Amino acid sequence: MKKLMCVVLATATLMPFAAFAQSALAHVTRAQVRAELSQLEAVGYRPSTHDADYPQALQSAEAKVAAMNAYGGANNSTQASGASSQ
Repeated sequence: MKKLMCVVLATATLMPFAAFAQSALAHVTRAQVRAELSQLEAVGYRPSTHDADYPQALQSAEAKVAAMNAYGGANNSTQASGASSQ
């Protein structure tokens, strides 16, 4: 019984280290983050001046960017491979 309790305790202690904060499929490059920030700034979002209305201002800017991309703007959610489409 004591061995079982030790195994359970050791497993419970090591489990948080096995969890990852991000999934392996969600790799975001620094260039993608900078591009997204520049899009947000282009629609009027200023990160340093919106502390008081932070969530609403960011969500509003993201909605503007999404609307801009939906109507023929640049779409950064797709990635191009190096292969030609012939």
